[in-house]
Amino acid sequence: MPLRLRIATFNLENLDDEPGKKPTLQERITVMRPQLIRLNADILCLQEVHGQEQPNKPRDLLALKKLLKGTPYQDYYLCSTQTKQKHQVFDKRNLVVLSRFEITEHQQYKHEFAAAPSYRQVTAQPGSEEANEVSWERPILHAKIKLPNAQTLNVINLHLKSKLPSNIPGQKINNFTWKTSTGWAEGFFISSMRRVGQALETRFLIDQLFDEDENALIAVTGDFNAEGDEVPVEAICGAVENTGNPQLASRVLVHCDRSIPKSQRYTLFHHGQGRMLDHVLISRSLMSYYKGAEIHNEILHDESIAFATDKLYPESDHAPLIAEFEI
Repeated sequence: MPLRLRIATFNLENLDDEPGKKPTLQERITVMRPQLIRLNADILCLQEVHGQEQPNKPRDLLALKKLLKGTPYQDYYLCSTQTKQKHQVFDKRNLVVLSRFEITEHQQYKHEFAAAPSYRQVTAQPGSEEANEVSWERPILHAKIKLPNAQTLNVINLHLKSKLPSNIPGQKINNFTWKTSTGWAEGFFISSMRRVGQALETRFLIDQLFDEDENALIAVTGDFNAEGDEVPVEAICGAVENTGNPQLASRVLVHCDRSIPKSQRYTLFHHGQGRMLDHVLISRSLMSYYKGAEIHNEILHDESIAFATDKLYPESDHAPLIAEFEI
């Protein structure tokens, strides 16, 4: 019989377990655990999973483990991003891949393929005459998963830099207020550099996988903080219309969400407008098994309202996206 395979991506929005913080982890578990069960995912890619400290032990994903308790995912194979120095999860915003099938290998990449560019800020106060590196915070997580038919599925989990402007010294009054429009614009420009830099590094990895196997099964998932027609997503997809080279057609990645009607195609609300910022992009080899996609966005809140008041809901501000295959 064919193998049914459901790949889901879900930004959990700062999943943590801080004492005294509202909403509490238990309040979040009450509403989010049913969401995860409904996904019925065989492979689940998560973003914004915070790590928790514990006495005399490495930092661990304790909040996530509490969320997964009592669900099928608690017994899945797991890999996550880690610090290079202490080999423990990061304090904030880890990437996690959970898989029903064995994860045979996993790696993370940050400036392995694309060096951090240098840039001299022009609106900083006080000013600087020297250019500094513009590094990005989160690495790429790549997992190789062995499917029951012995094929290898390459899953790449991403969280690209948000559209929030990067900090410019001396240009902010508080967390939400900028002194000048030019300072805000420069902060926005630097965030764009980081987001596109991560996308470039992802494309390097994809082409490396195609160099190893021209028929590689690849799924690139996660929170791209960009719509499908914006530069970071287009850089990762590598459409022939952009490269102008039909010889590269076999290396193009395909949008799974394009199967969903446009009126329902959004994973985030911002100022009353639906935005499609989370994606599952797949290689043509994997496309041959593709059956359809879903977005569970029925109860999605407007994140711009929550941001304006710094109020958080128990639910995430992102909706999960699922792509289904039959192999």
